[in-house]
Amino acid sequence: MEYRRLGSSGLKVSSLCLGTMVLGEADETSFLHGIGCDEKTAFSIMDRALDLGINFFDTADVYGQDGMVEKLIGRWFVQNKKREKVVLATKFRFRMSNDVNDIGASRYHIKRAVEASLKRLNTDRIELYQIHSQDIETPEEETLRALDDLIRDGKVVYVGASNYAAYRLTKSLMLAKMHGYSPFVSLQAQYSLVVRQLEREHIPLCKDFGVGLLPWSPLAGGFLSGKYRRNAALPEHSRLAVKEERLKRLDSEQNWAIVDELCAVAEEIKQTPSAVALAWLLKKPTVCSVIFGARSLEQLEANFEAANLPLPQESFDRLETVSMLKRDYPYDFLHRNQGAW
Repeated sequence: MEYRRLGSSGLKVSSLCLGTMVLGEADETSFLHGIGCDEKTAFSIMDRALDLGINFFDTADVYGQDGMVEKLIGRWFVQNKKREKVVLATKFRFRMSNDVNDIGASRYHIKRAVEASLKRLNTDRIELYQIHSQDIETPEEETLRALDDLIRDGKVVYVGASNYAAYRLTKSLMLAKMHGYSPFVSLQAQYSLVVRQLEREHIPLCKDFGVGLLPWSPLAGGFLSGKYRRNAALPEHSRLAVKEERLKRLDSEQNWAIVDELCAVAEEIKQTPSAVALAWLLKKPTVCSVIFGARSLEQLEANFEAANLPLPQESFDRLETVSMLKRDYPYDFLHRNQGAW
């Protein structure tokens, strides 16, 4: 297992991060209903992940009803006594109750959210505390100062952003520098062979400011796992079979061409499409850890192959070409003038 620095911080995290969104069985009130695993399996997955050298786990207060996944991880910590082996990341921002203030990135909500997460997780600190999405109703200065106070209080070690527009993240980083607040060391964002829009603004930004990129949904909800093929029936009980509206969003000629090329590369180098898709991300600039989910030990083992997969340059280039972003304004203009942006 390779370990990389988390952005410009001194913290080392495994190049693969266990995403816990599909651990546990959410009820009908949760957007995760029907796509998770039982608690026994979840515990086995976390145990095995640690055995494989994966020291980085990512979760969020909103995963499952009433913080279900955080509570599950907290029970695992108590049962297995492995808290000190885990670099723990969680997130806040989205609504947790009907209380008008139980949402957003205000100082009030941040204070309540972190205390609730610490209690559910059965821990005294969170290594990486992330805002789950920007909050345009709250001044960024208020959010940054509240997060900085959590670091000073010892409840949080580092802070990160997730699902931020590039302009907002730039503003946040500059405000942190101006006021002496702890800056975001990482950006968690959607990134995969079929979602490469980050390359226009966010990745150059991360390069300039030393922000580590944590891609989520690297397999596009399983679309890049090899289970889904052009004009083929959906695998029974698969995630995209349960959430068919997500598959419709992915149904394009270019995306199916990406799947075809991905599977061809995987067959040639005798690897799974999942491992190849993850390995492609691990070769991209600013990526420090790729967040992947697994709801079975088999999925965990298959995805782990990416950690030690030296993806040949020729294979990488083929995947780059088939998944290339369309250049529109101003990127086409900038490319014509200087060959890059």
